[in-house]
Amino acid sequence: MLVLNWRDIKHSQAGGAEQYMHEISRIWVRNGVRVTWYTGRDTDQAAEDVIDGIRIVRGGGPLSLYGHTAFRLLRTSDEFDAVVDCQNGIPFFSPLFLQKAVPIVQLVHHVHQEQFRTRFSPWLAAVGRFLESSGAKVVYGTRSLVAVSPSTRLELRKLGFNGPIHVVPNGGSEIPRSVAARASEPTIAVVSRLVPHKRLDLLLGRFAVAARSVPMLRMDIVGDGPERARLRQLAMDLGLDDTVTFHGYQPNEVRDALLSRAWLTASTSAAEGWGCSVIEAAAWGVPCVALRVPGIRDSVVDGSTGWLVDSVKEFGAALVDAFTTISDPNTARDISSECREWARCFTWERTTELLTGVLVEERKLRHEGGDPRAHHSDLSTMVRFKLPAEADLGAILRPTDEVALTDDGLVSVLMKGRDEFEARSAMKGISIAGAEVRHTSPHTLLAGPRHTFASADFVDGQLR
Repeated sequence: MLVLNWRDIKHSQAGGAEQYMHEISRIWVRNGVRVTWYTGRDTDQAAEDVIDGIRIVRGGGPLSLYGHTAFRLLRTSDEFDAVVDCQNGIPFFSPLFLQKAVPIVQLVHHVHQEQFRTRFSPWLAAVGRFLESSGAKVVYGTRSLVAVSPSTRLELRKLGFNGPIHVVPNGGSEIPRSVAARASEPTIAVVSRLVPHKRLDLLLGRFAVAARSVPMLRMDIVGDGPERARLRQLAMDLGLDDTVTFHGYQPNEVRDALLSRAWLTASTSAAEGWGCSVIEAAAWGVPCVALRVPGIRDSVVDGSTGWLVDSVKEFGAALVDAFTTISDPNTARDISSECREWARCFTWERTTELLTGVLVEERKLRHEGGDPRAHHSDLSTMVRFKLPAEADLGAILRPTDEVALTDDGLVSVLMKGRDEFEARSAMKGISIAGAEVRHTSPHTLLAGPRHTFASADFVDGQLR
């Protein structure tokens, strides 16, 4: 397996994108797969390394990396069975350097069109937008893409990508066995890189508004970045020096201790591929107040694991309302339980299985030919039924489908890329009648079959 990624996990600027592929690669290695990364080289990093059994080959800086990688691909094109091409704004365009039969899956965390506009000169931003959209569409054609959230898939569709786009969400850290007692004072904990697009300046402004109505309100900010000095000055200007603490970068145990005692977490980010910090907080039973933006709206189940806000202007009031809601211990306990159950859906083992399924399906499409668009849509369907002993369920499953046994002994199947009609036809193909079938919501797709079709969804055996 070959992974093309901008940075490796030991790069000084490594973040969620690096963790995503590193965790998957570790599990592949544990299961006997030989994994190689071609990636950029940071100051003082060796040209080659082995991390957790993963061979790391480094070369080039943020832009020259692409030339280094192209040269390596031309020299090693016959050494790999499949490729994960991680797009961080600019793809590696690996199909230009590999044989057509090699399965290549382009992985996209989020679309960068707006970031190009705000962070680069007009001409350089135009080049970036072209490479991410029109250039990538021509080179990758109808090869499969992986998006980490339904929001990212929607953004890719808006750019005109019309091949199969599979949703493979991030995994998460292990769910703690128990939740610590929360702080005596109402506290918000935010874990974030301190960079412009996280817009923590907006959060500080809305926090100042909420502090007028919530006595003893405090906020812990964990993380570092180029915005730290400006944000600290802003906090001082707003008179928040005694109520907002900037902890800087902290090891996991310190970060977790601060999260575990929080009442809330919050996000005013402009957009994300996926809300990693939201799910980390949910694992500790901490709900989130966030703007309803791509990626974050997928990570928060509105009204269940947090509250989504439509505008910055409403954010301060939303914080006050959230604290009012969870000031009741019984309500806080119920919401905490919902958060932990939601976070339990996201494991690196499941993420690895889903990405592996996409690669297997892409390999099959490469070998069999035909139009991949006829094989996969953005629709997914949940099916629940009693499996007869003689039925061959494997005959109708695709590599990207998920199967689980529910608590009441029924089989639950999340069929990816198939609508209700196709799902019912598949059931008839193995002589199963009376299956309960429904189209999935984005959150059902993210959660998977183990956390769907709760008893509350049925009345007398029928879907509500």
